Amino acid sequence: MEALPGHIRFVGVDDDNIDLFEGQYAVTNGISYNSYLIEDEKTAIVDSVDRRMCGEWLEKIGLALGDKTPDYIIVNHVEPDHSGSIGALLKAYPGIRVVATAKAVAMLGNFFEDVDFAARAVTVGDGDTLSLGHTILRFFTAPMVHWPEVMVTLDETDGVLFSADAFGSFARSSSGDAWDGEARRYYCNIVGKYGASVQSLMKKLTDCKFSIVAPLHGPVLSEHLEHYWRLYDKWSRWEPETEGTLIAYASVYGATARAARMLAAMLENKGEREVVLMDLCRHDVSLAVAEAFRLDKLVLCCVTYEGGLFPAMDKFLHHLSAKNFKGRMVGLIENGSWAPVAARQMAEVVSKMKDMKLAEPVVTLRGNLHASDTDTLLSLAEALVQH
Repeated sequence: MEALPGHIRFVGVDDDNIDLFEGQYAVTNGISYNSYLIEDEKTAIVDSVDRRMCGEWLEKIGLALGDKTPDYIIVNHVEPDHSGSIGALLKAYPGIRVVATAKAVAMLGNFFEDVDFAARAVTVGDGDTLSLGHTILRFFTAPMVHWPEVMVTLDETDGVLFSADAFGSFARSSSGDAWDGEARRYYCNIVGKYGASVQSLMKKLTDCKFSIVAPLHGPVLSEHLEHYWRLYDKWSRWEPETEGTLIAYASVYGATARAARMLAAMLENKGEREVVLMDLCRHDVSLAVAEAFRLDKLVLCCVTYEGGLFPAMDKFLHHLSAKNFKGRMVGLIENGSWAPVAARQMAEVVSKMKDMKLAEPVVTLRGNLHASDTDTLLSLAEALVQH
């Protein structure tokens, strides 16, 4: 990659034959598993790749190294999509040392049989350094960003931050123009619960000098770092990026969807800055979670189903709760032909989130969207735009 200094090579691989990341998040354009090779008096490989791409990764390393033997494998993160090929690397290069936190060294044993990682380990902690010759690497622990063993590695000599999953995205390594949207979706769904831990890491890095961020997924970042840093700061504080309303609906026969669309039109007529409609039954839940993070208001529209919430809404609220979502105004629209309970159940979930405010009035449909419901929808629109 051109963004990297000459002595650092990208040896990661793009995976365009995957449809779901972690078995649940759509990645229709693929994703990369990033790995880097630092060549100096001593040679270090930074992170591994998912074992499904192990063969291609080892070939790239072999071509880059030629007759050389790597001295170190730096393990910033043990999750299998980044550590899955370490066992094969150790077989190919038996003398290589494993540089990682003590927690990472212990956890690696969970994923590999008959590998004595402790015997190969160079255990590092906060602020420790490793000299490769000209290149000085400094390590910063980053527990719960988003696993407990995580660290990031700073090439102090050339200003390259190997940031583990931080600043990563649901994208391939060449997808530079996709960063904001796919990085937001990645952060909110993969890291989003651990905003306080991200804030702690950002404080550690505040006085560090780097001009390149090399994450474990997606493109290497070498321009507009202030923009990326600002967004990460907002996301990790659960602060919205912009004023606007996400209307997320789960509809069976269409009446709930029509109410959602009518509310959207009312909000737009009243000058709401941005209105986003999302059909939870058809949009990937990760997109809805990301939009909820991005905007400052949320409307939940759901039909009562078997005495509870329609499954798509239940799933969406589960994901928001799991990410410690907070600090939004929320409107409620329910639909029930004989015993509507969706609003009450949605309100119960929302009430357990921090700093949430329920908008009034709650809109209750009885089977269909009736002319008599218009005034209540209009009152809800007014309450939202006045927020």
